[in-house]
Amino acid sequence: MASGSTTPIAATARAEASPLPGLIKDAGLFALVTLGLCVPIVSYRTDLGQGIGLVITSRWGTVFALCAAIFVLRLVQQLYLTGRARRRAARAPVVEGASRLAAILAPITLVVALTLPLLASLLTGSLGEGRYWIDLGILILTYVMLGWGLNIVVGLAGLLDLGYVAFYAVGAYSYALLSTVFGLSFWICLPLAGLFAAAFGVLLGFPVLRLRGDYLAIVTLAFGEIIRLVLINWTDFSGGAAGISSIPRVSFFGLPFTAGENGFAATFGLSFNAMHRLVFLYYLILVLALVTNLVTLRMRRLPLGRAWEALREDEIACRSLGIDTTITKLTAFALGAMFAGFAGSFFAVRQAFVSPESFNFLESAIILAIVVLGGMGSQIGVAIAAIVMIGGPELLRNLGFLKAVFGEGFDPNEYRLLLFGLAMVAMMVFRPRGLISERTPSVTIAERGR
Repeated sequence: MASGSTTPIAATARAEASPLPGLIKDAGLFALVTLGLCVPIVSYRTDLGQGIGLVITSRWGTVFALCAAIFVLRLVQQLYLTGRARRRAARAPVVEGASRLAAILAPITLVVALTLPLLASLLTGSLGEGRYWIDLGILILTYVMLGWGLNIVVGLAGLLDLGYVAFYAVGAYSYALLSTVFGLSFWICLPLAGLFAAAFGVLLGFPVLRLRGDYLAIVTLAFGEIIRLVLINWTDFSGGAAGISSIPRVSFFGLPFTAGENGFAATFGLSFNAMHRLVFLYYLILVLALVTNLVTLRMRRLPLGRAWEALREDEIACRSLGIDTTITKLTAFALGAMFAGFAGSFFAVRQAFVSPESFNFLESAIILAIVVLGGMGSQIGVAIAAIVMIGGPELLRNLGFLKAVFGEGFDPNEYRLLLFGLAMVAMMVFRPRGLISERTPSVTIAERGR
């Protein structure tokens, strides 16, 4: 009787200690499904024969290689998930480790960002040779700023916005039109572009006050497409699909970056170098991004920031506490749109050309993917995700061995969406809450001494 009473416990212990047979069966099922999909698609290929006609070539080796790869990947994935489930009891040390990692990465990233032009000139031999890296830094910082702006709406307020690129377009076209038609300088147009974008954010916020989740995503997606189609079809206003060109360049508070006597170099006693303007643009977008980060961090500590987080967690409970959800949503949309307008104004002055094709839905998807991959609500996580997702394909282009593997015509930018998809799938499996899933509390209560 004693042995009979302990048999179920022993069987349960053996099942928990050795889940490998079930995992192998699951991986085998995945490999079998892969085989069924590959037979009509991959197993045979048609090639041109010696004469006229086609020759069918079998590729069963490739089929079995794919099945074996799927089997191994599925098995590794299940082993990882099983181990993670067993470690959930020790979740607090993991969160503490994530917080410590973010605290270490933040100052390192800031130091590298501040010294990037100097590092690029030292590593390449001259400032002109380091132009590629400075341009790449400008591109990454632009997406970092956009990610931080969208993080206010999605990460803090919990409002899914798929039309964020519309505010980016409003900022760009605001500077383009104000500078070319009225002759206003960049420093006057910059705050105006932010205000115009914030007004459009409020305009979007009013119709969607009662919407959440999928319905909110559909409406914001439609808003982004409406802005793009208006820019394409209203040719008298925006130039249509041809866009607006010959946009005035930025100046150093009135000093142009030219070789004349009134230029930047002559005023400060420097020899003229065309890279001065590019370096100034780099530090300009760096300052704008840091201002975005600073404002976001400060807003989180204010009652409005805590209202955003309460709205994200539970809107019904938020209303029951007496919080005005209308004002809370509108301020989130307006503030996030304002930073997108600043970034759009910088984009216009950087490119000296804007067109509706630069503000399609793919841009909104990229910015949203950066926020989700980095960790919604995490500032350092968004920055790291922007570096990986924007700078990654550019860096892969310079790796010579990739061309030896995939051919001379290999361009990682052509596989950008594939990389995004793989990154999203990997994050959903291994880090469903983002790279830096732990968020610093807005308010902490100190433990009372005894």
